[in-house]
Amino acid sequence: MATILGMDEQAILAAADTLAQGKLVAIPTETVYGLAADATNGSAVAGIFEAKGRPHFNPLICHVSDVAMAERYAEIDPVSRQLINAFWPGPLTLVLPLKPDCGIHPLVAAGLDTIALRMPRGVAGKIIAALDRPLAAPSANTSGKISGTNALSVEGDLGSKIAMILDAGPSEVGLESTIVKVDGDTILMLRPGGLPAEEIEAVIGRKLGRIDQRAAIQAPGMMASHYAPSAAMRLNVHDVMAGEALLAFGPHRANGYSKAAAILNLSETGSLHEAATNLFDFMKRLDAVDCTMIAVEPIPFNGLGEAINDRLVRAAAPRSLSVAEMEQIK
Repeated sequence: MATILGMDEQAILAAADTLAQGKLVAIPTETVYGLAADATNGSAVAGIFEAKGRPHFNPLICHVSDVAMAERYAEIDPVSRQLINAFWPGPLTLVLPLKPDCGIHPLVAAGLDTIALRMPRGVAGKIIAALDRPLAAPSANTSGKISGTNALSVEGDLGSKIAMILDAGPSEVGLESTIVKVDGDTILMLRPGGLPAEEIEAVIGRKLGRIDQRAAIQAPGMMASHYAPSAAMRLNVHDVMAGEALLAFGPHRANGYSKAAAILNLSETGSLHEAATNLFDFMKRLDAVDCTMIAVEPIPFNGLGEAINDRLVRAAAPRSLSVAEMEQIK
């Protein structure tokens, strides 16, 4: 089982040492907990895919401690640098051209000529700086399942498969990072996340494009079925059926809510920030209830609502597709 450490200088150094040995460490970030490995160590990166059961065609985000480290591995265009100056460290991932022979193992980029880079806030950055190498770190959960936003959740899912978990309490943002790619004159949001599109658009002075979700995978988090509980999910409900668990939002309930097997409210006041923070934890808690369906009340699409709805749609997607079928729609 994984060793669980609290947050202090000794824990940071122990995590960096464990990562230097090619082992896996679950680290807290402001978005969600990440399953980290040295991005330059192919055997360690392969361990991420093995532990998560993650398809090898799905690339990993590479985390850096500062802009100088990012420049070792990627070419940074002027618009991306503008976004870096505005939002790093923070919940923004940029897909950038990968420098040749830079040392990032090919498994991280899943054969693409681009790399997804992010500079996390807080302790994760300190661990990367102590290691002095970037960390490949997808969310710390079994592939396709609900992302871990606290150490206990990570332990229950992956504790037998990894060396160490650093516990810094619940994740601050609660959603994975927003992923953006600058493609010539086009700026695309490949995945909505913890940084709302409106804030990015205010910096760049133009609207973000949206990726066709049937297009080939260009970044993490683009699988059609993802972030899924064991129970099925029914979205945008106005009527609750007997025995369903209810994932509520705001002060007003769906008809028949009293028949629900359990109710958790993402935010009684209708705060999208609070809802984002609670989303994955509440999905896990309702999934533990004796029910076969989780009903979800409507959530607005503005601001962080776009990312919340993205996760819910992927969580509710059909799960009987083969890898070949998934590749056809990815």
